[in-house]
Amino acid sequence: MIARLKNMLVRGVVSLVDPARLMQVLQLRMTAGETKDGVEHFEPYGYTAHPLRGAEHLTAFMNGDRSHAVVLCVADRRHRVRGLKPGEVCLYTDEGDEIRFQRGRVIGVTAGSRLDVTAPEVVVRASVKVTLDTPLVHATKDIKADGHISDALGSMQGMRDRFNGHDHPGDSGGTTGKTNQRME
Repeated sequence: MIARLKNMLVRGVVSLVDPARLMQVLQLRMTAGETKDGVEHFEPYGYTAHPLRGAEHLTAFMNGDRSHAVVLCVADRRHRVRGLKPGEVCLYTDEGDEIRFQRGRVIGVTAGSRLDVTAPEVVVRASVKVTLDTPLVHATKDIKADGHISDALGSMQGMRDRFNGHDHPGDSGGTTGKTNQRME
């Protein structure tokens, strides 16, 4: 009985991962040099990860029976995000990408090269403003604004009024007339 209790929980490192199965399975190296193949990795609902080789595992053997192992947790101290404040949560990768749930109800997203959002419709609701701090905003199709559009020079209608309300040389000589119509 004592031997069975001692054999119930074991630590070690992940050697291989097979993520293609319905329940991900791992090959494990354990502290006593023992290797186990095809051990199921129980993951929380709605979350999955493909652990890196060398990540650490905590494995349970049901009733101390070494033939029935289940990985309870895999952690990787080499890439763990540190410095979180009490109550903060962070999803992260070994490459530095992260979604950080911070104090003050702030969610920070860090992507090393690109952030893709795929959905039939994306809605952003901001009660104060949306800031795009970037050198270029590119839209592949139409842009529609229900309200006014302005830049550092003023509103689009103000720019139309300025440019349409003056004379300038015509293509065939002479000057063109003023255009004072408002565009909506």
